Amino acid sequence: ASPSSTMGRFTVWDYVVFAAMLVISAVIGIYYAFAGGGQKTSKDFLMGGRSMSALPVALSLTASFMSAVTVLGTPAEIYRYGAIFCIFAITYGLVVLCSAEIFLPVFYKLGITSTYEYLELRFNKYLRLCGTVLFIIQTASKPQSHSATLYTGIVIYAPALALNQVTGFDLWGAVVATGVVCTFYCTLGGLKAVVWTDVFQVGIMIAGFSSVIIRAVVVQEGIGRIVNDSYYGGRLNFWDFDPNPLQRHTFWTIVIGGTFTWTSIYGINQSQVQRYIACKSRFHAKMSLYINLLGLWAILACAALCGLALYSIYKDCDPWMAKQVSALDQLMPYLVLDILHDFPGMPGLFVASAYSGTLSTVSSSINALAAVTVEDLIRPYFRSLSEKKLSWISMGMSLFYGGVCIGMAALASLLGALLQAALSIFGMVGGPLLGLFALGILCSFANGIGAFVGLVTGFVISLWVGIGSQIYPPLPERTKPLPLSTAGCNISSENLMTTENPLTTVFNTPTAERPALADNWYSLSYLYFSTLGTLITVVVGIIISLLTGGLKQNTDRKFLLTKEDFLSNFSRSKSETKVEVLDSKRFTVAAEGTDNPAFSHIEMDVASDKNKVNGLHI
Repeated sequence: ASPSSTMGRFTVWDYVVFAAMLVISAVIGIYYAFAGGGQKTSKDFLMGGRSMSALPVALSLTASFMSAVTVLGTPAEIYRYGAIFCIFAITYGLVVLCSAEIFLPVFYKLGITSTYEYLELRFNKYLRLCGTVLFIIQTASKPQSHSATLYTGIVIYAPALALNQVTGFDLWGAVVATGVVCTFYCTLGGLKAVVWTDVFQVGIMIAGFSSVIIRAVVVQEGIGRIVNDSYYGGRLNFWDFDPNPLQRHTFWTIVIGGTFTWTSIYGINQSQVQRYIACKSRFHAKMSLYINLLGLWAILACAALCGLALYSIYKDCDPWMAKQVSALDQLMPYLVLDILHDFPGMPGLFVASAYSGTLSTVSSSINALAAVTVEDLIRPYFRSLSEKKLSWISMGMSLFYGGVCIGMAALASLLGALLQAALSIFGMVGGPLLGLFALGILCSFANGIGAFVGLVTGFVISLWVGIGSQIYPPLPERTKPLPLSTAGCNISSENLMTTENPLTTVFNTPTAERPALADNWYSLSYLYFSTLGTLITVVVGIIISLLTGGLKQNTDRKFLLTKEDFLSNFSRSKSETKVEVLDSKRFTVAAEGTDNPAFSHIEMDVASDKNKVNGLHI
């Protein structure tokens, strides 16, 4: 690697490519603000009028899952810890299966806008409030996904910082531009704009990744050399079947822990569920999840190839130890400038792909936050509002949360490390919430009291482990970083960047005073935090429900996962109950934007049953 003085900086063309990406995103927003008569009702705004088809929704689910953290962080993760991360391919398969076969059928047949409405229908309104509040503060498990306000600040700020330190790309210009454009198209175009900009942004992300991979293969004279270097550098460590739950990444922690962690994102997280419920039929909703699985695999493969290419190119001179970059997530931008600096506009394409990740993630959180606020906090308490008013309120909420997100980015720049810690701790909320929904959908005898006690117990224990693991980070033999070398470096550039990464230095307690708990209980793999929360919530919930007479209550079948929900996958021909929209009409797909008459009677149906249902559970 050449010293930083000769490294390329950003040129005019790079800024042009980046600006083009923002402009196209904004134009899509303007188009959906006026197409098909605009956003007449809050349902149009928040759910795209329930007329989306499978492919755009699938790409959109993929896009919002891929934040800039994926573009910058996953290759660095593979460079540092090896390709065992690829085992997540199995995890994603299991997650999509669970989401599509357990959670989706129930949410879809109820026709709800906010997933937390389910909690009120199935248990009571207090649990709905718990769920909603947790979601609004919660930042969904693990910094790779996305959710609410806190996290969004980091999502905007972290990539801006990494790209700024390597490429000299203007930091606050980028933060404000992404924040404003995002808020703009969310506020104008609603869910449809969010979905279609996501489709465009997935294209940009794949293009950015491909340009890096293709160029790296050319530089290394063939993919064989990259694989060979990775093999001899110990980077192809796919099979690690160590059952020890304390090791950070092993086959078991990734498959078991990862499945719970990610199901709490795909199965019940508002920003994901909102999209697949917006499909025009249940068949399209399931298809969107399965197609999205292919997208997740493609992106994982791209990130893995980038990580191995990073290792192959820098195996004798690691830029991180040679102090060329100050944090691991700066490795990708560094590589891009190193190998693509002769191609004008190419580094710009890569930066655009990192920011596409940010945009799609932030836009989905803004839309989801608006939906939850309107459906759970405004609609139930202000019953007199007309649909038109509610659609204006939804737009107002989008604008408000967009502003909050830009504010949070500013906060992230001041309190980076604190926010990071808060994040990991709030990430544990996903587990207990997943347990709460699992109780509702899978156990007919679970009641409100049991569910509440279970949720609180799971939450407290998750927080205990989470905060413990923040104060006493696990020892290196648990995380197993692989060796890096600086033997081949000609360090003439007198240690350019000696800035320490500020995010790691907050909670460093001296190793002398680690309590006994620290090395077994707090060192639990971060992937098991969700698993722990879910299992505790379910077990406690079942026990308490049985003690408080859960068997006596009589729960409406439509809030549970039934045998018919599963079997209806196979019987498409018979026209089914009126809740299902899978009759012969399925093949004549309505044109985009038309309202689907098949939904109106379901919604009326649920509304008329609502009082009876609540009567049973309170």
